[in-house]
Order: sequence, then structure tokens, then C-alpha cells
Amino acid sequence: MKQLHRITRTDESHWVGDGFPVRTLFSYNTLDAVVSPFLMLDYAGPAEFPPADKPRGVGLHPHRGFETVTILYQGEVEHHDTAGNGGLIGPGDVQWMTAAKGLLHEEMHSAAFTRQGGTFEAIQLWVNLPARYKMIAPHYQSITDDLIPVVKLDEKGSVVRVIAGNYQDAKGPANTYTPINLWDMRLPDGQTVELEIPEDYTTLLFALKGSIKINNSATMNDVELAFFERLGKTITLTALKDATLLVMNGEPIDEPIAGYGPFVMNTEQEIRQAIEDFNSGRFQ
Repeated sequence: MKQLHRITRTDESHWVGDGFPVRTLFSYNTLDAVVSPFLMLDYAGPAEFPPADKPRGVGLHPHRGFETVTILYQGEVEHHDTAGNGGLIGPGDVQWMTAAKGLLHEEMHSAAFTRQGGTFEAIQLWVNLPARYKMIAPHYQSITDDLIPVVKLDEKGSVVRVIAGNYQDAKGPANTYTPINLWDMRLPDGQTVELEIPEDYTTLLFALKGSIKINNSATMNDVELAFFERLGKTITLTALKDATLLVMNGEPIDEPIAGYGPFVMNTEQEIRQAIEDFNSGRFQ
């Protein structure tokens, strides 16, 4: 059994642009390689937005050296970048963006969501890239809800959506540069599931909502994040009330991290180069 290391939460929030009220559950700026290959987890919402004439969001901004994974639970987001790529993601959809050598992009509420207003809720997870992939060409994976396999766990509504990696015989559609399992779970009140997790992988569990008993001992509640020890191969979860969960599990990348805001590389020299490239207009 994988032992629970700690449970954390934050009630502090900040705005990313004017469209995303975000709580940062962890960041590479505050934690060491214990969470590798993951770099940051932001939870946006749930927040109510009234109808508006002008889309809210965050304008053009850079990234280099890693991937962003955006999971939409409620609302819609349109994205565009300086390479001419763009698209829309809605509830259940995932955008897996490999920033790699660098790009500028923007993320805004969709035109329809802006006009209608409503509840917005999303997660953005930053995933590190090994050094040999940090300067490859950037690209997107647009993963719509219908492409994500759903594993039914019981007759009570317990399900796992497999975004990346494998769960039982189901394989997620996301292509990853290191082994990663990303599972979006629903666990109704009173239901129990035993997860099988690869030994020595980093494992995190985020509760968007609900209450969960872990390994028949500790309890975590909504907007809390559980960190597990790497040893062990199973985790038992029991819902004390209906729960929406995100399981993040991946092989650690045994390399140094140097970061500055939206740039995550391996050395300070590479960070200085990223800043110079951005300031010189090379992120196109």
C-alpha cells in the first residue's frame, strides 16, 4: 500500500487575467522534485460569470520547457497562439499543450460562454519535459470528451476517465514524453475503490469536491491535495460523500529544475536564454 505523506489545501486565490480565479495547490517554486514530473497545479473556480460583451481570460503570454494540461469541467475556453493554432474546449475536454522550445498563446472564455455567462471550473496541470525534449517544436493535442475512455467501476456510478496512461485495460488518448497516468474520477457516497499504482511513481490526488477516506484512515475534503510516498502499489479510497477526483501519477524525471515564471528548464543559463529569446521576439 502507498502510504499517505501529507494533505494540503490553500484558500488563497489570485486572478490569472480577468477570466480565471485560481488557487495554486503546488508549484515548482515551492516544492522540490518530490512531485516530479509535475510542476504546478492550478484550480480555477468554480466561479459564476455574468453575461458580458467582451471575452474574459488571459492575453498572449509565453511558455517554454514543459507542457500544460487544461481540463474543463464547466464553461468553455478558446485558445490561439502566434503559430496560427487555435481551438475550443468545453466540459469534459482536455487541451494538452507541449510548449517545448516556446510559443505565445492566449486563453479566453468562448464567445458563447461570454454571451450567456455561467459557471466556470477548470484545472491546469503543468508537466515537466526531460532535457532532450525541452527544445522540440511546440504542438497541441486536442482531446475531446468523446475520445476519453470511461471505465465503469460499479453499478453505483463510480467511473474513471482515462486521460493519459492506462487504467485496467483502457488506454488514454494523450501522448506523453514520460510515463504518466492521469485519471478523472467520480466516486459516489459510500463507494470504495482500490487503485493499482506503479511502484516508485509520484502520486498525487486532488479532490475538486466531496470527502474521501484514504487507506481507511485519513480523510481529505474538497479542494485538498494528497501526496503519497513512492513505495507501495495500491491506494484505497472510500467516498464519504459524492466526490470528483483527479489522480496524477508519473515516473519521476531525475534532472535538475531551473525555473522563472512561465519558463522551466534545467540550468540558469537556459532560463536567461529563454528570457532573451522572449524579449527579442523569437517566440513566434
